[in-house]
Amino acid sequence: MTTPVMDIKGILEQLPHRYPFVLVDRVLEIEPNVRILAQKNVSYNEPYFPGHFPIHPVMPGVLIMEALAQAAGLLSFNSMEVKPSDNFVYYFVGIDNARFKRPVVPGDILMLDVRVNRVSRGIWKFNAQALVDGKVAAEGDLMCTAREV
Repeated sequence: MTTPVMDIKGILEQLPHRYPFVLVDRVLEIEPNVRILAQKNVSYNEPYFPGHFPIHPVMPGVLIMEALAQAAGLLSFNSMEVKPSDNFVYYFVGIDNARFKRPVVPGDILMLDVRVNRVSRGIWKFNAQALVDGKVAAEGDLMCTAREV
């Protein structure tokens, strides 16, 4: 197994999210301003599975996209060499071309592969794929921005 470049402690230092909304478990690779490869271990104990769906649990697509956006946030914070604070946050502001190719179920290891497409006027654009066993489960083009609040 690959040694993570960022474990959950490092992730929690960079993301403002907390349980049950932290959707990245480790970062395996990161190249500032270029790419991140992160991992989400999908467990039957996730709080959404009892309602989505009790007999055939499936990770909601919107949460897969959120996991990709959190990975994008980690890439952006690392690239900008900043951390979130009480007066600086990172927003998920848009998604285009979202596609869901296969269900993500308990026991899957969701690989979050996010690449910077471009950065313009504070808007970061990414090409993102969520993969299970090397096959695309979901993909989309994400837009995020950092703002002072």
